[in-house]
Amino acid sequence: MRRKPGFTIFVYAAITIIVLVLLFPFFVALSTAFKDLDEVYATPPYWIPHRLAFENFQHIWGKYPLAQYFLNSIIVAGGATILTTLFCIPAAYAFARLRFCGRKTLLFTLLVVQMFSPIIVVIVLYKIMVALKLYDTLSSLIIVNAVFTLAFAIWMMNGYFSTIPKEIEEAALIDGCSRFQSMTRITLPIAMPGVVTVVIYTFITAWNEFMFALTFVSSTEKRPLTLGLYNFVGRWQISWHYLMGAALLAIIPVILLFMVIEKQLVQGLAGGAVKG
Repeated sequence: MRRKPGFTIFVYAAITIIVLVLLFPFFVALSTAFKDLDEVYATPPYWIPHRLAFENFQHIWGKYPLAQYFLNSIIVAGGATILTTLFCIPAAYAFARLRFCGRKTLLFTLLVVQMFSPIIVVIVLYKIMVALKLYDTLSSLIIVNAVFTLAFAIWMMNGYFSTIPKEIEEAALIDGCSRFQSMTRITLPIAMPGVVTVVIYTFITAWNEFMFALTFVSSTEKRPLTLGLYNFVGRWQISWHYLMGAALLAIIPVILLFMVIEKQLVQGLAGGAVKG
């Protein structure tokens, strides 16, 4: 059925408006990052800076330990991603390939656990970290982020493993491969887009996490980037131009990571959407 030109124009206009609305906050952040303090608090406000204040980025990078915050966030996000990936792959494979009592119940229990807000257990986790002498360490953030991303990662990988025909593995088992060998040599390479999905999901979640960092870390030199942005929030005034500049720098690693694995991410999401 051929669509009318008027309908096509309406659709493109609607999409354009929606995109502009979604991008407007990023435009405001970018505009604010290149303003000086007087322009930020100017009345009435204006969107385009009179002068591009590139020194804002030089100031926030030189005066504040952003490099250390970046390193801490990379360690936390990378560590959580490695732990989640290592644990979710065998667990999801077991749910997808093995048949045991309570399989469906356990699988849906994981999904229910994912629905609970982390703030419900933050006090209990704080006491556990203190008892284990992990308070004020990056290890505590790595463990907690891995725990809270593991349930969804298992569910997602289970859905992806379930889309791979069992006959491929059965042929490998007949040829003498063990269950572990068939998983690592046959199934896992095919499921690599799903693994990439888990990696990007876990990394972004850990990279953007704030509440646990605020609770479990007290030393300035151990703060991740999300907590380090608090340096620009004062008691009487917020340095919006510095805060927006640092926030824009903070999203660069995530954007680069997404650009590198965009194709695999889309394939993984499509595969993981199938119910196991």
